[in-house]
Amino acid sequence: MTKKQKVIIVGAGIVGASIAYNLSKKNQDVTLVESHSKAGCGVTSTSFAWINPSGRVPDNFQHLYDGSLAEYHVLEKEIPELKVDWNGSLSWGIPVNIHKSYIETITRQQVSDLEPHLKEYPKEALYAFKEGAIDPNILTNLLVKKAQENGVNILFDTKVTQIKKEDAKVVGIHTSKGFIESDVIVLATGTTLPELCKPLSIDVPVEASPSIIIRMKSPKKLIHTLISNSRFEARQLSDTTIIAAEDYLDDHGENGPEEVGRRAFDTLRNDLKKGEYLELDSIQVGERPMPKDGYPIVGFHDQIKGLYLAVMHSAITLSPVISRLVAKEIVDNVQLEELEGCRLSRFYPVNE
Repeated sequence: MTKKQKVIIVGAGIVGASIAYNLSKKNQDVTLVESHSKAGCGVTSTSFAWINPSGRVPDNFQHLYDGSLAEYHVLEKEIPELKVDWNGSLSWGIPVNIHKSYIETITRQQVSDLEPHLKEYPKEALYAFKEGAIDPNILTNLLVKKAQENGVNILFDTKVTQIKKEDAKVVGIHTSKGFIESDVIVLATGTTLPELCKPLSIDVPVEASPSIIIRMKSPKKLIHTLISNSRFEARQLSDTTIIAAEDYLDDHGENGPEEVGRRAFDTLRNDLKKGEYLELDSIQVGERPMPKDGYPIVGFHDQIKGLYLAVMHSAITLSPVISRLVAKEIVDNVQLEELEGCRLSRFYPVNE
């Protein structure tokens, strides 16, 4: 029988919610702590939420990306309320990793069949027919709800002020609502993770990588797949909402988020049949947590017993597969080979 541990997870975004859900299926005493009044209020709420494992990544991370699609299908079976949009993605005019078995080149007519509301069509496009997309807020809140049903204690509106350790072991957290003791503390706080670790003399190389998400009201479903090309990246979030993603350029002027967002909105109005009926809803900037080398930082800290770090991009793609492995590492107190490439120690090689 597995030893019951007191586990605190700090952060109820997609990463923290996924870990809480996976730990809730095991014999642990889990508390999920979130500073906001509900789950998924941080960068998760401004995610484009493309389940996209087709980028080029180093060999020691490839298996995590390769396993992401299957993990989402498992999650759908476990949580029937979860609805993943499996209509795939269409790309043209931009670099794509074509060395995936589920990516095929399709003709102009095939693009037209998939996307009848485009005004102009490329000669050919790449169709990643197995890829998907989700509503990140719905997914995160479903995971938290299921975790709570499985016995996880949820503390919203609770700010962590300090991590307490004795000798070289964590013993709990000080919060705005008092002290909570623990055997294991999982930090899944995205861009604020370095700030939490600093008093412990831990340097975590994670910075904010801003992106712009544009939401617009749509009279009907105008996009059926997820479209990524040199003019726009957009998908239908619901029958009445389209979201588009743009790179963050500057904080003001013509390259500021507002102007970039409005240009993206105008592009979609111009490029889609019935696009003139689109209405701009919101332009938001999301602060994505980006490790220095772009790949996940996951695992127990080498010098502080019981402290576990979990930060990654893209969290939507990787959270389900990584959180299952995280739960196993915590419950069984092991270091899995599948996560070896993700350790913080890779940034601080020991001189021999």
